[in-house]
Amino acid sequence: MPLPLPPSDVLPYTAAAAPSTPLGPFEDSAVAWTTWATLMGFTGLVALALLAAGPAAARLTPGTLAGVTARLARAAAVLGVLAVPAVLTDLAHGASENGGYDYSAAWSALYDGSNAGRLLGLEVTLVLAGAVLVAPLTLRRYAAGPARRPLLAAGLAAGAVALGTTKFPDAVPDDWSRTTFETAMWMLHLLGGAVWTGGLVGLLLLAAPGAVAPADRGAFWSPAIRRFSAAAMSCVTAIALSGLFLYWEHVDGLSQLLSTMYGRVLGVKILIFGTLLLLGAFNQFWLHPRIDALREAGDRRPAHVLLLRTFPSVVAAEAVLALSVLFVAPFLHGSARNQAYQADVAAHSPTVDPGNLPKLPQKEVSAATWVWGTGETLLVLALMVGGYVLSGRLARRRAARTADAAPVLAAPVGEAL
Repeated sequence: MPLPLPPSDVLPYTAAAAPSTPLGPFEDSAVAWTTWATLMGFTGLVALALLAAGPAAARLTPGTLAGVTARLARAAAVLGVLAVPAVLTDLAHGASENGGYDYSAAWSALYDGSNAGRLLGLEVTLVLAGAVLVAPLTLRRYAAGPARRPLLAAGLAAGAVALGTTKFPDAVPDDWSRTTFETAMWMLHLLGGAVWTGGLVGLLLLAAPGAVAPADRGAFWSPAIRRFSAAAMSCVTAIALSGLFLYWEHVDGLSQLLSTMYGRVLGVKILIFGTLLLLGAFNQFWLHPRIDALREAGDRRPAHVLLLRTFPSVVAAEAVLALSVLFVAPFLHGSARNQAYQADVAAHSPTVDPGNLPKLPQKEVSAATWVWGTGETLLVLALMVGGYVLSGRLARRRAARTADAAPVLAAPVGEAL
């Protein structure tokens, strides 16, 4: 005889299914990646021409300065122009109700009278203005002229502000201090990634024949790489510090890197970034000091072999990884804190509405937050400055040893390496 069922009011508790947190359509992230790659690529290429490659080439013949500036300006101008349809395509895809592309709605959103519309309009206008500013430098006759630095500086400012419009608040914030600090962290994150990623792509373009005269390659690459290394170190510092803040804001503990979709995507991003750092460390502590040492010792042939073989290969791998980070980033939706909280709510509430899940309030900043943040900032700065100084010392030590071994350097290239 079957056992009688208990009354309905004492039935065993049944939890609701955990809320779904999908990655989102691949197409959405591909469209977003195109937007970020063009905006950040333009800014990074102009920064490389202004801060690293240009000053290194200016110490050599006018032809080298013109060739380096013109090649970077051409690539930057192309990316600046392509950024306009990329931004409009991203807007059109978001405005479409059926997953297509509503370009009419995207165009109408620019300068539509709202703060969001003004920011979107400025994003398109400024990146196009930046492309127009660097356009004269695409011609060699102007690339080494007196207008080079002002045009590059104006183009870099336009690109930086265009990037900033993607994170500037579009409404009056309730907490000005927190919003200002958060916006500053986003600017560090975006500008650091732009200068680093665009700089890597620019170095690859300069490594191709035609930009630097063969007679000037040894004298150009060593200071150019050293200058870019300083810029890259600054970028790593900016990305690390802003990334720590964004991690604190969106993740509660390391366990959420595995238990939430946001955390898993962020973990992939961190792994790619870590691999990028390892390749950068290889450049900074092995390849760059060796190139510097060979140059200071007066030997050009081994330096040419290293630059034409090892250096471009490593930089190409770094550029691919940097662009991969830009591709992964659009998959980050919401926050790990809210995803973990909503999963817990669903597990303990059988009547929860999956479409209207509660969210946690923003984290409150305490004295401990400032103490930990200050300590992390000082530690990251110390590591970056110490690494740059150490790589310089390694280069000088290698130079001294290379100078003492002059007969060895006189050997054929294959034997010397």
